[in-house]
Amino acid sequence: IHSFCEKEDHNKENLFNSLNYDVAAKKRKKDLLNNKAKIQYFHQEKWIYVHKGSTKERHGYCTLGEAFNRLDFSSAILDSRRFNYVVRLLELIAKSQLTSLSGIAQKNYMNILEKVVQKVLEDQQNIRLIRELLQTLYTSLCTLVQRVGKSVLVGNINMWVHRMETILHWQQQLNNIQITRPAFKGTTLTDLPLCLQLNIMQRLSDGRDLVSLGQVAPDLQVLSEDRLLWKKLCQYHFTDRQIRKRLILSDKGQLDWKKMYFKLIRCYPRKEQYGDTLQLCRHCHILSWKGTDHPCTANNPETCSISLSPQDFINLFRF
Repeated sequence: IHSFCEKEDHNKENLFNSLNYDVAAKKRKKDLLNNKAKIQYFHQEKWIYVHKGSTKERHGYCTLGEAFNRLDFSSAILDSRRFNYVVRLLELIAKSQLTSLSGIAQKNYMNILEKVVQKVLEDQQNIRLIRELLQTLYTSLCTLVQRVGKSVLVGNINMWVHRMETILHWQQQLNNIQITRPAFKGTTLTDLPLCLQLNIMQRLSDGRDLVSLGQVAPDLQVLSEDRLLWKKLCQYHFTDRQIRKRLILSDKGQLDWKKMYFKLIRCYPRKEQYGDTLQLCRHCHILSWKGTDHPCTANNPETCSISLSPQDFINLFRF
């Protein structure tokens, strides 16, 4: 009997150790998939089914946070055609949708934002765009963190304070960027004929870029004040009715299109245009990036897809 009891205690101890090992193994696996701050939550499928009705399944599996986890935004920011689309989406989420994200989705959001900042620091492009995104996010977090105790953010308050400190650090890094002049000494913009310089300026869709370009050289400054250039910019972004409501005359009695542009952007949203967007299949109601394989039963899936703006994407999950 004594021998049997010792054997039974030994088996119990082995069983207890085995259970501890299983729990530890599961925790390590969960940490690897979900809780490592530097690893995005991984899904094999890069698409999500958007349910049409307000059902139990929709509530459980078709949320903004779940879509943010599934649609591979980490790879999208490396594509120049999708970069501005993702940044705009991050900005809209920062303004009003942070509390709609799950804990994992919020972590993915910060991970993707970090990759965006690192990309900008490396290639020194889209600096102002990311500065505005970080400022929008920081302002929103200041408002949400002040509501401590009201469960408006998932996670410990200290974690969000640390993230706010990280955002301030990113802003400082962007402010310290020194644009390096390319080593190439061939033909520059100012070497081109004036008609070509003006044609290039007409491709700029942001008036602030036009002003910045005019500060590079005196000749470019003269071209950047061209009335026709600012007129086309106003007509590209705004409707005739919006323009008529914000008419401004210069001292010479002519329409001051430059002043009108900056007044219009304070009153109305500018036109958005992206090289590539998320697409919704009207046949199977699957949301994905263009070119992503998904189980569509339509004879010609390409004709069933419609492009979604960043705001359209968010509106899909308002229910």
